[in-house]
Amino acid sequence: MGIFETIFSKNKAVEFSFDLDFMQDKSKRLYMKKLTLDTCASFLARTIGQSEFRVKENGQFIKDELYYRLNLRPNKNQTASTFWQDIICKLIHENKALVVQSDDGDLLVADSFMHTEYAVFEDTFTDVTVKDFTFRRTFKQSDVMHLRYSNESLAPLIDGMYSDYGELFGRMLASQKRKNQIRSTVKVDANTAKNADALAKLQEFINKMYKAVGEKDVAIMPEQPGFEYKEHFSGSGNGIQSIDEINKITNGFFDQVATALGIPLPLIRGDMADVEKVTKNYMMYTINPLLKKIRDEINAKFFEKKDFLNGSQLDIKPVSYQNIFDLANAIDKLRSSGVVNGNEIRSELGLEIVEDAIMEEYFITKNYQTSSQAFEGGENKDEKTV
Repeated sequence: MGIFETIFSKNKAVEFSFDLDFMQDKSKRLYMKKLTLDTCASFLARTIGQSEFRVKENGQFIKDELYYRLNLRPNKNQTASTFWQDIICKLIHENKALVVQSDDGDLLVADSFMHTEYAVFEDTFTDVTVKDFTFRRTFKQSDVMHLRYSNESLAPLIDGMYSDYGELFGRMLASQKRKNQIRSTVKVDANTAKNADALAKLQEFINKMYKAVGEKDVAIMPEQPGFEYKEHFSGSGNGIQSIDEINKITNGFFDQVATALGIPLPLIRGDMADVEKVTKNYMMYTINPLLKKIRDEINAKFFEKKDFLNGSQLDIKPVSYQNIFDLANAIDKLRSSGVVNGNEIRSELGLEIVEDAIMEEYFITKNYQTSSQAFEGGENKDEKTV
C-alpha cells in the first residue's frame, strides 16, 4: 500500500474507495434454486388440484359436507384448488403438511407446528400456526390430516446438488460478463488533477457519459481539454456458445430436481413426442402414489373402521388424460364380451352409477358366443345375447 499512499497524499482531492460487493462470492444464485423448486412443485400441485374427491357411502357416491369441503370451499379464504396446491407445495418444500379442522369445520393448512412422536400412543401437535393465528390446544394424530412426502426430506439432496450447480452457474455468469465487458480509461493532465473543483466537474461529466453509453444506442461525447477518454473492448469467444453453456447448467439442475420428484422430463418441458405414454407413466408412478397417501389419510381420519369396511370411504378421481371418445372401442369390447356391466364401466370412467336395470346386466354378442350357446339360443341365467 505504500505506493498508493504516496500518490494519494500528493492530491487529497483524489479519493479511492473499496466496494465490498466486488469481494463477495457471487455464485450463490438462489433464484435458480427457487425457480426450479417452484416450477416442479407447481406442476405436481396443478395435477393434484384437478382431482375430484368423491365420498362413497354404502357403495353409492354422495355429496355431503366433506365433499363440499374437499372439492369447493375448504375454508373461508381458499378455494379447493388453491387449498390442494398449498398442501402439495408444502410437501415438496418441507416434506410434510398438516391440515387441522377449526371449530366451525374449516380445513386449514398449518404454516408451522411442533410434532411430538410416540411409540405406542398417538402423536401430538402443538403450537399449530395458520398465518398469524396460533391454536392454544393440542391436536392428536386422529384429529388432523398429517401427510409426509417421503421418508427423508429432499431438501438436503437438493441443497447438495445446488451447491455444485450454483457455484458453476455463478462462475459462468461472471465469466460471460467479463468477456463482453467494455472497459474505459480516463487520462487527466496534471493541472486538472490538482484542481478539486475541476475534478468534481470532471467526475460529474464522466457519470453522465457513462449513463449515456449504458442506456442509449448512440452516445455522442464532446472532447474536453485536459481529458482523454479511451475504451477497451474485452469481448472474446462466441457469445451464443457461452449462453448455451449457461443454459445447459440451469437445465441440468432442473432435470435433476424433476427426476427426484418423479416428473418426466419430456412432460414438464412440453415435448409432444409420445406424450400419451409419458403422461400415463407420470400418472401411474408419481400422481397415483401421492393420491393414495392423501386418500388413506382422509379415510383413516374421517371414516370409522366399521363404516369403511361396509363400503363408506373417500375415492379420488384423478384428472384424465384421455376423453371418453378415445376409449369408445375399448368400452364396446368390454361390454359386448360380457366381462363387465354398464355400471362397472361407468365407475371406471369416473361416472356416477345409475339406477337402471339394464346397466346391471351382462351382454355377450354373437361373435363371442361358444357353439353350445349359439345352439341354445345364446341365453343362460346370467347372460343375454345381442
